[in-house]
Amino acid sequence: MERQLRRKSKKTIKIILVTIFLLIAGVVTYGFSVYKNLNNAANKVHSPIDRSPEVERTSELSLKKKDPFSVLILGIDADEGEKGRSDSMILITVNPEKMSMDMLSIPRDTRVEIVGKGIDDKINHAYAFGDVEMSMNTVEKFLDIPVDYYMKMDMTGFKDIVDAIGGVDVNNDYEFSVGKNHFPVGQISMNGEEALDFVRMRKQDPRGDFGRQMRQRLVIQGALNKAANLSTLWKYTDILDALSKNVETNISFDEMKEMQKNYGDARQHIEQFQIEGTGAMIDGIWYYIVSEEERTKIQTGLKEHMGLM
Repeated sequence: MERQLRRKSKKTIKIILVTIFLLIAGVVTYGFSVYKNLNNAANKVHSPIDRSPEVERTSELSLKKKDPFSVLILGIDADEGEKGRSDSMILITVNPEKMSMDMLSIPRDTRVEIVGKGIDDKINHAYAFGDVEMSMNTVEKFLDIPVDYYMKMDMTGFKDIVDAIGGVDVNNDYEFSVGKNHFPVGQISMNGEEALDFVRMRKQDPRGDFGRQMRQRLVIQGALNKAANLSTLWKYTDILDALSKNVETNISFDEMKEMQKNYGDARQHIEQFQIEGTGAMIDGIWYYIVSEEERTKIQTGLKEHMGLM
């Protein structure tokens, strides 16, 4: 019996879904007995998208061949009955050969060409104008790399996912309080409500949106680490329920399995980046302006990590 259990435990199926404002939600489960539940949950969050990409790949992406890929994380903040905007945009590139993931925060006020709208506007408005498709196309053109996948989550569901994985641990570098929640400097553990306040705060931080972006990446990395912990396995039903209700992605269950099989080691080395720029008022509206030099530097780094150069 013990030998059979060991044999079953080797049939590991790991799902790491990164997302957020927020966040990347990760799920790790194992064993044949939960396979059906995993498949059902994956089908619920699966939402394919048919679009004409702005940046074409020279050859079709193959997860079986361990090709590097990219995922655009969209954290949507909207009142009930409203479409909302992508309050958080994080691009993740994954390279299994380098065993690394790069996480790039895209400032929501960045002034770019909104692909399909024909205007220059804040990049987070792309979602309000044309949903996920316009967001992906706009990011593709701005960064000049293919955006293979997306993950979208409503911010209100963020805390449910954090609670489902048992909270997150981060190393905080700036002390602040939001309501009844206090966040001291150093290693801290947070539940869902605390994590939501942690990633939303911006006005108290002298770094402004950059500080908030850094906290978003910290929570994402904390969620990945927690999801990879074996103790999380016992909470898999809660995690799948939270993901099913709050996450949407074009990554299929078969693709998730290939990612687990061929890309699992990439989480061992996570690099975090942000885009440098300056603020400017244009027609009475504040924008974040990224120079062509900075844009080219970011594009080059992403292309190198994805093996496109």
